[in-house]
Amino acid sequence: MLEQLTSRLGTLSSALQLRAARQQILASNIANVDTPGYQARDIDFNAALTNAMQARNMPGLTHTSQGHLTITSTEGMIGNPLAYTVQTQPSLDGNSVDLDQQRANFADNTIRYESTLRFINGHVSTMLSAIKGQ
Repeated sequence: MLEQLTSRLGTLSSALQLRAARQQILASNIANVDTPGYQARDIDFNAALTNAMQARNMPGLTHTSQGHLTITSTEGMIGNPLAYTVQTQPSLDGNSVDLDQQRANFADNTIRYESTLRFINGHVSTMLSAIKGQ
């Protein structure tokens, strides 16, 4: 029963970590808009989330005590989906960052990050209400 309650929370947690990692990648792209030769990067969120969910189901380190914590890294979660973005505007210095597109992606990812956080908060408050019996 507890696994059913926490499985959704685990999925949302993975999604939140991936959104945070993508936010860092997009911020890096925006910061390097004037760097000659810089190639913009991004992740395929759906593929990365699929990788994260598969990694969650794979056996990991052996826990010898109930007090041990499970540590997840976004590096392992992102895996191969980290790729270069397609250049939409040619530039003389070889920089592939389209500032308008990166800003739009950043804003979209911010909204999705906040909505995922709200889903987590709602799920936790629902679980607390069920535990309290209200």
